[in-house]
Amino acid sequence: MRRIMTKIFKFSLIITLFFVLLWVFFPTWTPPINSEHGISTMEQVEINGTGHEIMIRGEDSSNPILIFVHGGPACSEIPYVRKYQKDLEKQFTIVHYDQRGSGKSYHFFEDYSNLTTDLLVEDLLALTDYISERFNQEKVLLIGHSFGTYIGMRVVAEAPEKYYAYIGIGQVANTVQSELDSLEFTMKQANLEGNSDDVERLMQLQQLIELGEVQTPRKLVRKYGGAARLINDNRDYLIGFLLSSEYNGMDVIRYLRGIFVTQETLLNEEAQHNISDIVNQVDLPVYFVMGKFDYMTSVNAAKNYYDSLEAPVKEFIVFEESAHYPQFEEKEKFTVWLNKTFNKW
Repeated sequence: MRRIMTKIFKFSLIITLFFVLLWVFFPTWTPPINSEHGISTMEQVEINGTGHEIMIRGEDSSNPILIFVHGGPACSEIPYVRKYQKDLEKQFTIVHYDQRGSGKSYHFFEDYSNLTTDLLVEDLLALTDYISERFNQEKVLLIGHSFGTYIGMRVVAEAPEKYYAYIGIGQVANTVQSELDSLEFTMKQANLEGNSDDVERLMQLQQLIELGEVQTPRKLVRKYGGAARLINDNRDYLIGFLLSSEYNGMDVIRYLRGIFVTQETLLNEEAQHNISDIVNQVDLPVYFVMGKFDYMTSVNAAKNYYDSLEAPVKEFIVFEESAHYPQFEEKEKFTVWLNKTFNKW
């Protein structure tokens, strides 16, 4: 009996190891789009001196181009974003890319000690030129999300002629103001639910948050609904990491390593140099799209920035049921709004 159990254990171990290795190393791809003029590709392209992973999807490659700039920093949306953009693919050619040092654009033997937001801005400008030339389109539409809005705003301020318009989703602004809004919201919710341990922890951090030295703990912001209301973004990542065709186990390691190596440095740079101080005027249409319950990047801070920003056309849009991800949480409404807005230009 012991021999049989030993053989079963060894066999199970071998099978488990086989599936782990398969997950780590299986080839990755993005599923095809069944359309005569569609495009569905995921590839590594050298941009500004380093390899960037780019995913391009759309039902007609001649449609207007939309470039998404992911947040984090270092939090690629490629592992799961396809489930939220099917309707957008009908009207736009959508480009997602993993930023330098992020996800599939993280390279194990590359030095990221000198990575700055300046370099990420240069990368995005170079990517825009590459995409515009590849698809023979003079301009593209730029959408930034969360930390990606910090990069996006700087890019459109520097080169507005390359873009139809800029859309900031979960727009960053004054970091301390945003974090204090997050603190107030999270503490209020913790009090309402009688979670005294959370209240005590937040009170201990209050002075550091006021000084801009730490963030309101993201775990608590999420716990009380300040990150997502209608989706589970953590589950999206988990399912994407385990089951999507776009990422394998090695890519997950790259993703986690990229966060560890780059995130703190980039967040500190953003906090020390508020975008509202850096960019106060842009020469193209600007749209801030916020979820009403967003306390990762607060609506209040974004509105104050919007009010001070000079642009030929600007609009502040609030999605009433969303938090930090209105483009996913209310994807149908976002798609309708985007198509209607784009047709104005």
